[in-house]
Amino acid sequence: MKTLRKVFVPLAMLPLKNIASAQKRDSIPLKVRAFFADKFPQTRDFNIDYTVTTPYQFSSKLQGADLPDNKVKSFQQLKANANIYFIKKKNLLLSTTLNYRYTVFNTEAPVLSETDKKNDYHYHSEAVNLSYFTKLLNKTAIYTATASVDGSDRHFERIRGMLTASVVLKATPKTKMLVGLAGFIDPSAQIPLLPIFTYENRFNNGWVLDILLPKKLLIRKDIFANGRISLGTEMENTSFYIYRNTRTYEFRQLEINSGAIYEHNLGSNFIGTLKTGIRAVPQARVFDKEESFKDYIFEASYKPSFYFNIGVSYNPFGKPRAK
Repeated sequence: MKTLRKVFVPLAMLPLKNIASAQKRDSIPLKVRAFFADKFPQTRDFNIDYTVTTPYQFSSKLQGADLPDNKVKSFQQLKANANIYFIKKKNLLLSTTLNYRYTVFNTEAPVLSETDKKNDYHYHSEAVNLSYFTKLLNKTAIYTATASVDGSDRHFERIRGMLTASVVLKATPKTKMLVGLAGFIDPSAQIPLLPIFTYENRFNNGWVLDILLPKKLLIRKDIFANGRISLGTEMENTSFYIYRNTRTYEFRQLEINSGAIYEHNLGSNFIGTLKTGIRAVPQARVFDKEESFKDYIFEASYKPSFYFNIGVSYNPFGKPRAK
């Protein structure tokens, strides 16, 4: 779901790992880079990853009429993103987020393409994020405004806006908790408002409970000298634009990946990541760009599949994990 993904661009700026000490020195923005490098793989300074799934069956409807059962024989996706900081002051952070995604899949029978069974699509988005850090009832508060555009290899398509407000309720070496609310300026948004809840708790046995609702729920632990393993569920999305005659349509699907993640410090600010498990796609729709997500013309229901993801990130602005 595109709206969910965009929530966590500004939310990833919240330096929960080091916020306890930062509160004492009132220098929260200076801790953001360490948070990027350690907590959110999808928003590291520079990241590239590749995903492939096993074949899976699906059923679909076109304008309310059932289509014959079909099969995705292969699904591959290449993603690259960057987070670049322009201003890092005591109470202010200005950054840009750049994303590119190339999706290609092959089906037994044509679905989105008119003449063949192969579908490949380019998608990109660019955002400017402004975050302000202050105090509210003696608690650290973070206000963020985001303006973004997206499109394909043919055109820019949408302009969006988002506002978030969040408060750090607890920040100790063992437990961090934050709550907030995000509002979307986007006619295609599935929901206008979304609550934000982040919770991290360190247990005595070395495991860490890491919750960012509705994005992810993981339990993780450092292993070996340079590694970390995580078990749980993450939410992702795939979206791209489709052009038919003079009309522009958007494909959007929500993905729930459940399984294991292994991260390894490769040295020199490089981190390698391996992910594998089961992917479920509870919702996939195609709708006219001028309409809303609920006014769809195509809907698909997929069977679960296995997925495998490999990636590498480079974090020159972040604090590398200790060797």
